Amino acid sequence: MESNGYSIFTREEWSRLRSSVPMTLGEDQLAALRGANEPMSLAEVEAIYLPLVRLINLHVSAARGLATVTDEFVGRPPVRRPYVIAIAGSVAVGKSTIARLLQTLLSRWSEHPRVDLITTDGFLWPREKLLAEGLMERKGFPESYDVRTMIDFLARVRSTGEGRAPVYSHQSYDIVPGMSDTVDHPDILIFEGLNVLQIGDGVSRRHAPVFTPADFFDLSLYVDADPAHIERWYVDRFLVLQQTRMQDPDNYFYHLARASRKEARAYAEGLWHKVNLPNLLENILPTRNRADVVLHKDFLHAADSLWLRRT
Repeated sequence: MESNGYSIFTREEWSRLRSSVPMTLGEDQLAALRGANEPMSLAEVEAIYLPLVRLINLHVSAARGLATVTDEFVGRPPVRRPYVIAIAGSVAVGKSTIARLLQTLLSRWSEHPRVDLITTDGFLWPREKLLAEGLMERKGFPESYDVRTMIDFLARVRSTGEGRAPVYSHQSYDIVPGMSDTVDHPDILIFEGLNVLQIGDGVSRRHAPVFTPADFFDLSLYVDADPAHIERWYVDRFLVLQQTRMQDPDNYFYHLARASRKEARAYAEGLWHKVNLPNLLENILPTRNRADVVLHKDFLHAADSLWLRRT
């Protein structure tokens, strides 16, 4: 089926595109990749992510061939540049699990064994700055990111294969001073975050920088679901974390460690409706049509259709 420039595949239709891609994960390995309260199964990997890995592998090969042609045309030595994949979508929709899964699956192909993963959390402004500018309740919105540093990082990686990204701690809810994640000539870089497909400088879309993060992506994936389903996943995940990570006195949300389940649920629902839902509707969802691939999930957190941009 075709719609708005996309070819739309049901789960069954998409699964048939796997071809001969082998399954290289076991249950124990998959369990280590799952996020909190995410029911990713081996059957899901086989039906959805192995065909997606096949598609990405074909794209990587084609991109390398095109780069070689250009290098030969201008008479310069061929340089292998990282292939950059962006993964966008709402909080709690499963982006991080998908990113880790793709990193693992793609790294098992001999053509591109080195796959790095960077999240945009590291490009959030430090908590001190967010507090000073009244942006703590806008965390995750475009203006809460240091977009220019993000662009500089992507530009450097694309041109040199190297880069350093700031590190964010979900424990302290802040950037970790003096720490960085190093990207060192990967074959593929996966760049995952809420607003990676956003156009603009993070403050005003009317005053975009010369480049935007999306200018450096070879392939982009948007993870989609009904906002009502995402809210349920968000609240359920929050309740799991309240009984696990938030029990640590060093956790930013430790003040909720002794809260009742009802109180914790009310807190999570308040965050969703005050912060995460507005950000989804105003900033994240409008970028969906910029993605090359849209992966849609049903209420069970499983992919039920995929949209592939026609080229």
